[in-house]
Amino acid sequence: MPIAELQVYAVEEADVAGGVCLVRCVGGTARSGQVYAAGESRVWLRGIERYGRTVDSFDAGHTARVRLAGAVVALLSRGQVLTSVPPDGHGLAELEAWLAAGPPLADEPLPRTLRALAVGGMQDERLPDGVRLRWGRVALEAAYRCAAAEGASDLVRGIELAFVRGYLVREFGPGRGGDPAALCREALALIDLTPAEAAARARDWRELPRERIVHLRLIRNLLRWTGAARPHLAPGDPSAEALEAWWRVVRQLP
Repeated sequence: MPIAELQVYAVEEADVAGGVCLVRCVGGTARSGQVYAAGESRVWLRGIERYGRTVDSFDAGHTARVRLAGAVVALLSRGQVLTSVPPDGHGLAELEAWLAAGPPLADEPLPRTLRALAVGGMQDERLPDGVRLRWGRVALEAAYRCAAAEGASDLVRGIELAFVRGYLVREFGPGRGGDPAALCREALALIDLTPAEAAARARDWRELPRERIVHLRLIRNLLRWTGAARPHLAPGDPSAEALEAWWRVVRQLP
């Protein structure tokens, strides 16, 4: 059974004990009594109201007003995704052990769910830097698992990896946040066009077959996330010159 996920539309009221939120179920079935992860924090689903009636559950694609318990409710933001976890929760250390081929988890997260958990922890500025970096490493593993599960191309997988690696470099700098030169070098190796070829195709991109339009958009997205590493490249790094050439044409891409 898919793990339940709730996307926050609005926090309508909140205090130190919890609050009421308008949410949309974007995966699985949400049920009263479930526990949800918000980064490293946990909230408890205490009640569900739909069309003025109290219900026990609601499915993906539907919205509801829910009562959540937990002080973190006041800090939830629009668009944030909450992922259901076992009552005692999947802690970071548990996930790290599981990913290292350790003991199995109860209710193991699917790749996209794992990614949502990890990216949420990586971006949670309330957490210590060391914990956020650990979540970032989990997010990288999730990117590989998503690509394998979904049969994604190397380019699509590269975009997922560049998003995580670029974020870590931007937030924590080279070294702790990763190797910006390696990020750029590996991202550029995934592009099978020259900047001049991409610019030529982009001039009349609306006339291109759909697959070529999608390809140009994927290249643009890859360069977007790789751009976070540009300021950290050493003078004379070949990737810096290559990225500069791409940056002159990236805005022309669809």
